[in-house]
Parts: sequence; structure tokens; C-alpha cells
Amino acid sequence: MKLMSFVSQNRSSFGLVEGDYIYDLGRRLGASCPDLLSVLKGGWLDRLEKLIENSQPDFHIDDVVFLPVIPNAPRIFCAGLNYLAHRVEGNRPDTTVPVIFLRLNESQVGHNRPLICPAESDQFDFEGEIAIVIGKGGRRIPEDQAMQHVAGYSCYNDGSVRDWQLATNQWTPGKNFNATGGFGPWLVTTDELSTDRVLSLVTRLNGEEMQRTTTDMLTFSIPTLINFISTFTSLEPGDVIVTGTPGGVGLRRDPQVWMKEGDVVEVEVEGVGILKNTIIKETLAK
Repeated sequence: MKLMSFVSQNRSSFGLVEGDYIYDLGRRLGASCPDLLSVLKGGWLDRLEKLIENSQPDFHIDDVVFLPVIPNAPRIFCAGLNYLAHRVEGNRPDTTVPVIFLRLNESQVGHNRPLICPAESDQFDFEGEIAIVIGKGGRRIPEDQAMQHVAGYSCYNDGSVRDWQLATNQWTPGKNFNATGGFGPWLVTTDELSTDRVLSLVTRLNGEEMQRTTTDMLTFSIPTLINFISTFTSLEPGDVIVTGTPGGVGLRRDPQVWMKEGDVVEVEVEGVGILKNTIIKETLAK
């Protein structure tokens, strides 16, 4: 299944995508299940397709505003330096454990929504990544059982305000300006996209390929990340794990490449689709 969160006619909802059309599951389920997070917490993924049997879709995909896949995720865990090429280009030392930081929900936007380069910086960088969404919670999840806890995959752009990120050893400010990260366009569930499949990841800026990799190149695999994170905190349904970016980020290019007003950035994940965002530059009222 492809599942998405959206706004239509000033109402937030979620739906099942088939082709270019959306079945509004929020309308069908009502107040008892208003969003995709509620579906995951209730363990209802396997019931959703039955809701649209013998019914007509509600919207064309062009007629809604995309929200981040999980707009109200309990936590967003991001893995840093998780591809060798990215670690090497940054001259970072090897590590025996994953580097993990957190993003806030307010730092994300959905597919086809603008990413905002903040007024305080002109060093806005792209980081194409693959995100997974947790469908079943747990603590100290063994690696050989980890993928059973995954609801599905999505595309992610871990947009980074580099001067703020690198001002200290803590990355939180540069990763959490409002509307700097893209998450979408939808969640492809594991019944459609096998958990043992090697996926390709490509980032393009204004049509030019900037990053390319495959998931077998991850330093710490998705099961390893799930095991590691669930050791220090209990994972919950709806938690998001963003698995890391490959080499080729704008910071490490010569000359450096920053996203600017009017640029279009795309993150494509095999079997999922393309997350597309246009960049706007924030201006402060005088």
C-alpha cells in the first residue's frame, strides 16, 4: 500500500493512494482514527484495503496538499555519517556505534511543499535519505527481528543549515529550523516493498544528480539502527528513523553547492517514488 497524509478543503486527513487517486481513509474511519499515527498505534494497517472495496476515490492527487508522511511522529531519529563516502568526504573518524540525532516535527514539510532557507543563513544543504516508519514498538529489539517492526519506507531530505550545524559539536540547531526537511511523498508498506530488497537512493538538484547509493552500502544497516535505538529508548509505532545520507553533499563539493531560492531538489528511492521540494528564501519583516 501507499499511504499519505494530506490537507483538503482545510481538513487534515490521510489516505490510500492508487495511481493518481486518493481514498480518504480519515473520512471513512472518522474521529476514532483521525490520522496515520492512530492506524499504526492501533495495529490496523492490514484492515485499510478493505475500507475502499467497491468504493470510488475521493481526490485526485493534484488536488490535495501533501503533509509529512507522519506529521505528528512521536520521535524522528536520524543517523549521521552512515555511508562510508559521506564520512570520508568529511574527514570523519570511523565509529563502532551509530551517530544519532533528533529532528522535530516542525522542521519537516511534505512533498511539493517549499523548503525554507532561513534568513539567518545562506548555507542550506541537501541530504537525500531513506526513512523507515516503525509499525510495531519494542525495547531491545534483536537485529534478526527488527524488520518485523517496520511499517514501511519513505523518502527524506535531511535539509541542513550548515553554519548552524557545524558551529558546535551538537547538530540540533542546524537540523531543526522550521520547514527545512522534506518527508514524503508517501509511505510504501512492507507488503509492497520487501524488507530484504536492496534499494537505490538518488538526490538531484535542478535535475543534476548529486548523490547516488544503495542500501547495501549503509555502514549500520536498518536492523542495526533499530536494535541500537531500541536499546536506549522504547520504539513506538509512528517513530521515524532516517537512515543517513551518502557522499556528495553540497558542503563537501569544490566549489560548495548551497540550495537557493527557486532551486528544485528531488530525492528518489527505488520502489517508493520521488520527494520533490522547491526552495524559498525566508525574509524577515522590517
